[in-house]
Amino acid sequence: MLVASVIIYMVATVAVGLYAARLVHGTKDFMVAGRSLPLYMNFACVFATWFGAETVLSVSSKAAHEGLGFVSGDPFGASLCLVLVALFFARTFYRMELLTVGDFYRKRYGKAVETVTSVAIATSYLGWTSAQLSALGLVIHVLFDVPLNESIIIGACIVTVYTMFGGMWSVALTDVIQTAAIIIGLTIVAWLLGMRAGGFGAVIEHAREAGKLNLFPHVTTVAWMTFIGEFVTMALGSIPQQDVFQRVTSAKNERTAVIGTLAGGVFYFVFAFVPIFIAYSAIVIDPGFERLFESEDTRLVQRILPDLILNSTPIWCQILFFGALMSAILSTASGTLLAPTSMLIENVAQPFTKRFSDGQLLWLLRTVLVLVAFIATFISVNSNATMYEMVEAGYSVTLVTAFAPLALGIYWSRSSTQGAWFSLILSIPVWLGTKYLWLPEEPTGFWDAIPAQLYGLAASFLGLVVGSLLPQFIRQSRPDNSDPRDSVTGQSETGENRNPSPPTRRPTLGH
Repeated sequence: MLVASVIIYMVATVAVGLYAARLVHGTKDFMVAGRSLPLYMNFACVFATWFGAETVLSVSSKAAHEGLGFVSGDPFGASLCLVLVALFFARTFYRMELLTVGDFYRKRYGKAVETVTSVAIATSYLGWTSAQLSALGLVIHVLFDVPLNESIIIGACIVTVYTMFGGMWSVALTDVIQTAAIIIGLTIVAWLLGMRAGGFGAVIEHAREAGKLNLFPHVTTVAWMTFIGEFVTMALGSIPQQDVFQRVTSAKNERTAVIGTLAGGVFYFVFAFVPIFIAYSAIVIDPGFERLFESEDTRLVQRILPDLILNSTPIWCQILFFGALMSAILSTASGTLLAPTSMLIENVAQPFTKRFSDGQLLWLLRTVLVLVAFIATFISVNSNATMYEMVEAGYSVTLVTAFAPLALGIYWSRSSTQGAWFSLILSIPVWLGTKYLWLPEEPTGFWDAIPAQLYGLAASFLGLVVGSLLPQFIRQSRPDNSDPRDSVTGQSETGENRNPSPPTRRPTLGH
């Protein structure tokens, strides 16, 4: 019954994705759903993309084992990211009428900066995508008794097929269904397991007495720096990401973009505690699950919930849980495949595709999506990292390379192309140098305990400010002569009203 239900759900998801292909008439439809999503679909896209496998399996297990103080990155940093995007970036993104976040770097700093930052952002997705494919493979492996590597490949094929044809429309339509499945399924499972563990109050009291609810339990410098590093990486490193940008710019209007992103972020923060509650209920019900924490293979910890559900709940509960889990995985995986694909074609390969028709570009997008899926699948098959670690590693890339040029590019009028280059040239060596050459495996002092990505972030801001204030030897590139700050305020520095919507860009990938 369970296996049959999962198969039916997968087939239905693929069918919806293929149906969405009928709504794709060009590259703009494929990448941003024609900028036409209503509020409920925009909200569903934001929530479902953020609520992935790492939230259900990895974050929940880590919180149950070590406590809330050791998951500062997700849900705390991740949800703050969406709130910051809604309040400080969504209006700018929407009013500039861009197809990708990489387009911002081109309009603000020029083509060369666009290419470098777009490659960095696209590369950062490989870890996140690989985490989703690993989780999907784990589910198929558990349910169908197929070897894990083959299961990962099967799952990757499923996600790739329905995303390849429908693009952002596939993501949007399936996310609405998957959001409903996640909310209903996990809520009922949480209620059932909570009752079995003695009730909601008993689970919370057990966690409190065990110190799991302490947000700041750290007593060492290393622990505090890890806490801050994970929080900042997720909160700021997630902002210059194409999946966030696509959800903002897919909305039917600016108000929908802001409200949908803000609501998605707030709801994600609240609902992310549901799988954490379920995971801790599992430990209260059967303390034997804690033996998984002692394994040398940290990925085994992620099996707490699947094992409990399969061995200790009725079939209807199993169907609800695995339906919700599959929804969380598929919704995030499809978005993380589409995002880097869009950037690679729009911002990296564009000089070679100027003569392509819109139809040819559409098929090129689909071809590159398959290639991205292949690379992510290869990484997933060969990686031993947990999903939480994969995601954090990906966001470290964008935190170091892309956040400072984006934030200062909008809110500091003096930021320049030279400053952007100084930022890139300084931040990347500092980040990699401290990570692999200077920081010891066992920190002994304050400076040793600071995560490498925070050194890289500081170097990024320093390079951009210094490079922008020095005499400009690199020509400033602003091909449209627009000021991004006008997209925030609708006014120039002198207070003169300006048109808040720059000239509309044609809905293809060619510039």
